[in-house]
Amino acid sequence: MQKISETSVKIPNIGVWAAPLVDELRKFRRDLHQHPELSHKEFRTTGKLVERLRAAGLKPQELEGTGLFVDVGGGPVVIGRGADIDALPILEDTGLDYESTSRGVSHACGHDIHTTVMLGVALVLRELDIGGELDGRVRVIFQPAEGTMPGGALALIEQGVLEEVPRILALHCDPRIDAGTVGTRIGAITSAPDTIRIELNGRGGHTSGPHLTEDLVFARAQIAVNVPAVISRRIDVRSAVSIVWGQIQAGAAPNAIPARGVMAGTMRCLDAGAWHAAGELVDEVVQQVAAPYGVDGKLEHIRGVPPVVNTERETGLIEAAARLELGADAVTLTPQSMGGEDFAWMTELVPGAMMRLGTRTPGGETFDLHRGDYAPDEQATGVGVRVMAAAAMLALRAAAGRPEEARPHAS
Repeated sequence: MQKISETSVKIPNIGVWAAPLVDELRKFRRDLHQHPELSHKEFRTTGKLVERLRAAGLKPQELEGTGLFVDVGGGPVVIGRGADIDALPILEDTGLDYESTSRGVSHACGHDIHTTVMLGVALVLRELDIGGELDGRVRVIFQPAEGTMPGGALALIEQGVLEEVPRILALHCDPRIDAGTVGTRIGAITSAPDTIRIELNGRGGHTSGPHLTEDLVFARAQIAVNVPAVISRRIDVRSAVSIVWGQIQAGAAPNAIPARGVMAGTMRCLDAGAWHAAGELVDEVVQQVAAPYGVDGKLEHIRGVPPVVNTERETGLIEAAARLELGADAVTLTPQSMGGEDFAWMTELVPGAMMRLGTRTPGGETFDLHRGDYAPDEQATGVGVRVMAAAAMLALRAAAGRPEEARPHAS
């Protein structure tokens, strides 16, 4: 069969199919927002999703502990899409009528929107399937524990959820982009965030005689300055490896050289290959810098997640869907983020892409993620449903070989 491009197929107007769900999805998202649950404890959230999907005639499959996935349509899986369902240990300070009822826990990450969007996608695709419009099978994944390292995606993969999935899409809220707009980027869109902890040990002594002991504080200062500098010369600068210290502790008196010190920070990287190689190199450099001072340095390198690398084809699929549903100016180039996202474990296995879903009210305040006052524009949920469902339809019809010309829907 001749291969058909996703940009050359015609799909139904997803906005029309999604419109009847707008009020329900708003209420569903507000309910999630009021009842956030931390990683691996998303029992209520999982139950609510299972209940609604079953009511739609679907057969959700629960994962071990929390989380689930559901297949919509028949035949081989053509495309998967993922959402994260956990909240963060952040005190909400929005003053919303539906503010979190779990003190100290909130969806300051926007995961309540991610979850609701993918529920909406599953429900829209279900209606399209009943109407005879679905040309294949879509797997919608609701993943737990994104907020932990190395992330809940690994457990999901171990349970075989991706075994039938040939390509996958996801989204993440972005309060720097207006609602009604999405951000895309080919290549690395997030970084690999690792934690580095170094324990330094010596004999300690008096500051009047640093030559009689190991000057641990001076050695620590050399490590703090020189390790990032050496790494930047040993790894391709295009990998954007960045080591930044956030914690340095040693000593209690100005005239005493301490016997022990600790320093910790993060290493972030935009290149998956460099990330995999960097661990051994960092340890080597720390030992080399510490050696002249006779200090014993022990490195603990806590791996995070690899960078999310968006493939060109999957990014183009999102962009085509966004322009069809929202208009020609609905897509903007998003900057690379030095934050991490465990969706990366999935894109290491199958081609995929993550889009940024604009959540800023046009003309309104720019918030930031992981802040207690983050209050996204609620219309972003419907936008996400339309784009992600349209992307699924484009992929399904291209795979089925339906080459009708694509064109923007009439507004």
